[in-house]
Amino acid sequence: MVGNRPQFIKSAPLSLAFRDHGIDEAVVHTGQHYDAELSQVFFEELGLAEPRHRLDLRTSDPAQMEPEIAGAARDEQPDWMLVYGDTNSTLAGARAAADLELPLAHVEAGLRSGDLAMPEEHNRIETDRLAQLLLCPDERSRRTLHGEGVDGRAEVVGDVMYDASLLFAPLARERYEPPHPPGTYVVATIHREANVQQRRLARIVDGLNRLAEPVVFPAHPRTRAALARHDVGLAPHVELVPPLGYLQMTALVEAARAVVTDSGGLQKEAYWLGVPCVTARPSTEWVDTVEVGANVLVDDDPERLAVAVASARMPDERPRLYGDGAAADRIAALLDTLAGS
Repeated sequence: MVGNRPQFIKSAPLSLAFRDHGIDEAVVHTGQHYDAELSQVFFEELGLAEPRHRLDLRTSDPAQMEPEIAGAARDEQPDWMLVYGDTNSTLAGARAAADLELPLAHVEAGLRSGDLAMPEEHNRIETDRLAQLLLCPDERSRRTLHGEGVDGRAEVVGDVMYDASLLFAPLARERYEPPHPPGTYVVATIHREANVQQRRLARIVDGLNRLAEPVVFPAHPRTRAALARHDVGLAPHVELVPPLGYLQMTALVEAARAVVTDSGGLQKEAYWLGVPCVTARPSTEWVDTVEVGANVLVDDDPERLAVAVASARMPDERPRLYGDGAAADRIAALLDTLAGS
């Protein structure tokens, strides 16, 4: 079940793995992200099979999504309901599975930022408590679940987004040229609900405006609307552009000198692509990137943001984080085995 941008990316390597294992996948697209640049473009660019159920709900309210997801599940009668990450679509799918007494598998189980002010943190915790199969990206996540006393079966499989990065980064390089010479610009993405509120958005943009080099800023529709609504002005070197497809975004990030983001997924992708990251949040679920020195948390402090970007660099040693590129195959094999047991 998918509903937003990161989930389309994560579903691509899994769809290929399901095909290889002879598993019939019935994709349900909630329509939580309904802008074509944030949704349909992924099916076109990544060659994904069209969703069997397009709910087109155009809402982020789990209560509105849950009965529609349940209806699709009743039609399919699946062996497993598979949900990804920490969005409201994730939570709605988990609740629908629990109501229907369907086995639930959660991709990216066990992640925690420790920040209960984030809706995503509550979504992670509830989804993990409802899941029978907890698909963890790393040992830290499994230990977290064990410490919380979560009942489901926890398996460390790695991160399917790393699978996607390995699959698609070469294609991105072939297809797209960066807008500036490599290493001469910064990429920024800001979209989380807390960060598009007037005070935080103005402070983050203040930090971007202080940077000395071009900033390419692909704007989520919510962010673009908030910039206009709150009359937050961008300096001339901050280039607001429409949302980009996954391949174009990958090419843009790989050639950047640094990334400023509030996206969990982009923190990891920057690491895998060898680009230092500055995160405009007070916490992160991907703490390993911070611990190895590839990612700096600056919250919404404009001065800290500017200083962190100016000094951003990748560590001399970059340990492999979040798997080996075979997460999707492990997940498909597990589900195949469990469905037949």
